[in-house]
Amino acid sequence: MRQRNPEISKGVDWSLVWLWALLSTVGMIAIFAVTYHEGDNVVQSFLRFRTDYSRQFYFFVASLFVGLFILLTDSKFFPATSNLWYAAGIFLLLLVFPLGSKVKGTESIIKIGGSIQFQPAEFCKICVALALAKYLSRPETDFRRTQSQLFAAAIALIPALLSIAQSETGLALVYFSFFIVMYREGLSSAVLVIGFSVGTLVVATLLIEKNLLAVILLVITGLLIYFMRRQIKRRGSLLLKIILIGALCIGIQRFGVPFAFKHVLKLYQVERIYSTIGKEVPQEYIDAHKKETEAQAGKKKDTDYNVKQSKIAIGSGGFAGKGLLKGTQTRFDFVPEQRTDFIFCTIGEGFGFIGSLVLLSLYLVLLFRIVAVAERQRSVFSRCYAYGVGAVFFFHIAINLAMTVGLAPVIGIPLPFVSYGGTSLLTNTVLLFILIRLDADRQMVLR
Repeated sequence: MRQRNPEISKGVDWSLVWLWALLSTVGMIAIFAVTYHEGDNVVQSFLRFRTDYSRQFYFFVASLFVGLFILLTDSKFFPATSNLWYAAGIFLLLLVFPLGSKVKGTESIIKIGGSIQFQPAEFCKICVALALAKYLSRPETDFRRTQSQLFAAAIALIPALLSIAQSETGLALVYFSFFIVMYREGLSSAVLVIGFSVGTLVVATLLIEKNLLAVILLVITGLLIYFMRRQIKRRGSLLLKIILIGALCIGIQRFGVPFAFKHVLKLYQVERIYSTIGKEVPQEYIDAHKKETEAQAGKKKDTDYNVKQSKIAIGSGGFAGKGLLKGTQTRFDFVPEQRTDFIFCTIGEGFGFIGSLVLLSLYLVLLFRIVAVAERQRSVFSRCYAYGVGAVFFFHIAINLAMTVGLAPVIGIPLPFVSYGGTSLLTNTVLLFILIRLDADRQMVLR
């Protein structure tokens, strides 16, 4: 009988480990660039845990030990405990309601002691990735059945709904990235087409006058009926389906979107969405948020300020950048949240187009490597989990960069491994290192 090789390095994909280390290092340098102040004693700062760059370094060290612990764990542990992880994640999300603290508009933070903050919505991404992989890899799961697809969707959407209830809309949207995993495992492309169509309809509702858009939708419905008249003759039910879809689209445009903007989204979220498309918030939405409007009365506010300053910082970096600690926009705190959500503008100003291109290249290599690792798995569990990790990282990277340059609303999505934050760094490290551990035993069939 062949004995198990106890070496931690056996089967480990070191390219993923090095990419994690490089991206984390870039993050620590960027955080140092915006939080270091002249006269700071760097040694004392690290020893006393007082500055953001020293705390991020300790988070990195803690993440390193957590990663090593995961690599020493038996890979069978993760599929065996996936459901327990999910139950723990939901429990922590529910725990936010009685114990959560309001921090910068979100109520999804649990404070531990005086300075430690924990965000269950971040941690729960690991739980959903494991639970979804577990469900999809079960021999009895027939993903061609609608019932199975709805159950898989529920695994991802329950944490999203709880996050929305905690005013954490940005992280709630991340859970929709798990539909990429479902698509890889056989979810009909029609579901994704419907999803993108609804998104397009929402944007059109904001850009086009409502009566004109209703007429356009009626015309499109009429044209579909005309061009599909032969199919309708063969299948009488097709006419009813087209009419119902047209009515549903008009219903979303006339009632669904206004309801969401009046009663689901906060006023600042509505303002950010309209700011992204370059339009003023309609008065009816402002009136619907009367209490928030009164609370903000007398406060001068520019909802575009963050993005404007971010663009200025990135543009001022030019081709080669101003250099470390030589930026003006980021060094003098012109960009709010420049160490977290807007960390990319710090890199753009300090290291210019070259530095930004290097960072984007690292992320592209990471994503392509994760997909390659996913496709070489024998185990369905490992493959689904790998796609889950890749989908989460892709969503974070794409939305954060689009948000930083004004192509998406500001929704508080950090840049993986680079943005400041202990929960974010630890969560992303655990996500990646579980994948590395599963890949090390890629010849095994895990369930």
